[in-house]
Amino acid sequence: MTASTEVKIIKTIKELRAWKKEQVLNDKTVGFVPTMGALHQGHITLVENSIRENDNTVVSIFVNPSQFAPHEDLDSYPRTLDDDIQKLSQVISHSPIIVFLPSVADMYPSGITLDVSKQVGAFVEVKGLSEQLEGASRPQFFRGVATVVTKLLNAVGPDHAYFGQKDIQQVLVVKRMVRDLLMPVEIRVVPIVREDNHLAMSSRNAYLTPENRSSSQVLFEALSTGEKLYKSGVHQRSDILEGINAVLESFAKPNADGFYMEVEYISIADKVSLQELDVVTPGEGAILSAAVRVPNKQNTVTRLLDNIIFD
Repeated sequence: MTASTEVKIIKTIKELRAWKKEQVLNDKTVGFVPTMGALHQGHITLVENSIRENDNTVVSIFVNPSQFAPHEDLDSYPRTLDDDIQKLSQVISHSPIIVFLPSVADMYPSGITLDVSKQVGAFVEVKGLSEQLEGASRPQFFRGVATVVTKLLNAVGPDHAYFGQKDIQQVLVVKRMVRDLLMPVEIRVVPIVREDNHLAMSSRNAYLTPENRSSSQVLFEALSTGEKLYKSGVHQRSDILEGINAVLESFAKPNADGFYMEVEYISIADKVSLQELDVVTPGEGAILSAAVRVPNKQNTVTRLLDNIIFD
């Protein structure tokens, strides 16, 4: 028989704050895992880390409109609440898992539109870490992320918040925001959880056909080639990129199954500033990250992200 954990659902900020007040009065710690739902094992691993390290765990499920551009997939983003609750109920916990399901109206009391030029109210921007890489192709993305994470941290008031390494730029943005805005929370980063073929787990993997999902492992293979070069003593950016691109070249055009991989960026950047590096200094290391586009079930494309941290 599979063990089952009680899942307590809270839908309003008022109720959440009343619950949090009880935890403070009882000297209980709170861990927090922010999600947009469509939970997979990567999310569950974050939850398990929180459960191990805190008396209570809050998981938010909120598809945040402010991080989507008007042309992006807000409406088609997978929403699987019943399945998400079921997955959380299977996590072994010493106390109920609190699932926070705020409404858009609660999270954006001034209203929200996807058009940034028409938005009103308070928003959070983290300068210097939001403009490059993911921010270059999605200019409003990290503004939306920083804003919603700020709101959620204010609502939950956790001792620790858990983020996955897969979205490494998001991690750095949130860490800088927490530091600069003097937020009393510790950000904890959990290593990437991978599928059997080493593809980084993502809610958007559900968009891929089984064949393309399998073929997408080449992204990890390419980044691993870069890591092997670095560990073998190759520290020049150009040499590392040459090795990575050699792996990806054969997937630049569609194969017999129609699979291809369009590279959006490959970055070798400083682990704090995200500034691109010409040379990786041993001991200081770097973040090797990439974003690619691959065909999906809808006959459009899905963006895949992955990264490896050099020590």
